[in-house]
Order: sequence, then structure tokens, then C-alpha cells
Amino acid sequence: MTREERQLREAIVAKCRWMNASGLNQGTSGNISARYKDRMLITPSATPYDAMKPDMIAAMPIDGKEYGSWEGPLQPSTEWRFHLDIMRGRPDVGGVVHTHSTYATVLAIARKPIPACHYMMAAFGGNDIRCAGYARYGTKELSELALAALEGRNGCLLANHGMIAVGANLDKAMWLAVELETIARQYYLSLALGAPHILGEEEIAETARGFSTYGLQPPKAKPAKARLTTAAARKRPEKKLSTKR
Repeated sequence: MTREERQLREAIVAKCRWMNASGLNQGTSGNISARYKDRMLITPSATPYDAMKPDMIAAMPIDGKEYGSWEGPLQPSTEWRFHLDIMRGRPDVGGVVHTHSTYATVLAIARKPIPACHYMMAAFGGNDIRCAGYARYGTKELSELALAALEGRNGCLLANHGMIAVGANLDKAMWLAVELETIARQYYLSLALGAPHILGEEEIAETARGFSTYGLQPPKAKPAKARLTTAAARKRPEKKLSTKR
């Protein structure tokens, strides 16, 4: 195992523990996966997060080998199908977070999609968060329904189940999972006041354009000239102070 892979496995475990401690998930109901080269790393089935170790994370080939094959001491999450199918069908996705967060699940139970009640909807790639139809957990049918609901989107609800958030990497996927639960809570509470005002397509599109400089951005590299100057400065011998009077 490379150092890079171990760090990614450690990050998966840390985020599992964080999402339960923060209330974003409960028990072992949620699951997380991350892309590592040509494999998907995914949380094992029915394993308490406090007891989970990086070596327990299952590894599954994304393409090529037998569909559903895995390596590791424990079997992958029962939801491995939609995690794997998302990775196979969405090369832009590097991380998948699935939770049973309270407000997203309440709306999923009511089978209510979330309209553009807040400008942060733009982070999900469209004017709504769709609610996928119902199928039993772990099935191919559920995976197909989830992929359809995620078309052109970075998040969806799963009827009578929970939610999925996807991102270019694990950090982005978790950030979007938090945003999805936040919007679900805001929409639920606004319904209690009456009919919430829904933003239009152009308003969401305008926000999406502004997101090019907002949210989790990759660190900016130092200009080449600055790096060379810094390197040259380290090599330059220090001037000795003259002792002559």
C-alpha cells in the first residue's frame, strides 16, 4: 500500500467518524467511497466507525475485472453498487458520500424534490435536487434510479432512504453532503411558513458563474519565477560581516 493510498483510507475513516459526530449520519447507516487510481476504496459493511481502521476499507476495481469483485478483510458496504456505478459512469467524480441525514431523509420519505429555494442549489449543477424512486437498499434497481436522479447533478435524495452527494474528491463530496442537508432543513422549515419563494433559472445560473471563485478551490501554485528566486536564495552563501575598522 502506498503512502498516498493509506492517507486516503485514513481520510475516509476520519470523515465517517466526523459525519456521525456532527449529526449528519447515525450509526453505520451511511457509507463513503473515494476513487484511487483505477480502484474504488469504500467503507466495509456493518462496521462501527469508531472501530474502523484504514486496513478494513475494501478496494474494488472500477473497470476491467469482474464487476463487484473486491479485496480486503471485510466485505464492502451493501450499497457498493451505486457507489461503483457512479464511479464508472461519472469520471468527474472522485468521492461519494451517502447518509441518512434527518431533513434530507424526511423529504425523501415524503418524496419531495428540493427546488431552488436557496442560491446554494447552484453547487449541485441545476435548479433542483431530484428524488429518486424507491428500491430496496443494495440493489441494481436502486443504483439505476440513483444514477438517473444524479444526471447533471451532484446530489440527490433516495425515496424513503436518504441522500447521496458526489464531488471531484472526498472533501468536495462531504462539503456538498453538508450543503444538501442544510438546504433540506431550510426548505422543510420554509414550508412550515407557507409557500417559499423559489429562485429562477437565470438567478441560479448567475450564482453558478460566480462559483468559479467560491467554495473549495485547489491551492494556487506559486509562480515559477518566485519558486526559482526562493530556491536561489537558499543556495546563496551568506555574507560575512567585516571585522575591519
